[in-house]
Amino acid sequence: MTTRLAVRALLAVVFWPSLFFFWFLGPFVFFLLSTTGSEVCPRLETRAEFLAAANGTLPMLLAQNLIYAVPIICLALWNRLSPEAARARQIVTCLKLFAVAMATGAVWEYGSSLVCDGYGQPFFSPLWQMTSYLPIVCLVINIPLYVLTFSLGRAFSMRDDIGEGGAVRPRQDGP
Repeated sequence: MTTRLAVRALLAVVFWPSLFFFWFLGPFVFFLLSTTGSEVCPRLETRAEFLAAANGTLPMLLAQNLIYAVPIICLALWNRLSPEAARARQIVTCLKLFAVAMATGAVWEYGSSLVCDGYGQPFFSPLWQMTSYLPIVCLVINIPLYVLTFSLGRAFSMRDDIGEGGAVRPRQDGP
């Protein structure tokens, strides 16, 4: 029982900072790192150079999505420690929302790096310019994902032996 509680506490130590730093602050940092910035665009003169710079962002997008998966992995591990059917369904919903948000975010960030060419020249199809609407889609997907992940994390990181009002229930398995 104490090992299980220690593992749950360790998962909480990983879950909460990763949720805060990676999910709430990380998008700003990764967006700046993963797209070709305005200082890079004027130096690119050909379509091949521009496409190479945009393709150079792909490893950063992959790393970003792997880092963003840490809270979801914590939820899945918590569920393995104390499985409940209702929470398992909610975790599956989180996984689906996360997959859609990950794909939408990657297309948005990659597409936004293809829109700018520094000279106003249309290097790529106007379809890529439509990716400027994807942040709205990401927001619509991420709000329920954040709320569900936060509530599941709160539920999993709470001790089972604490009742309402903060009263500690006696252990059933003896000393």
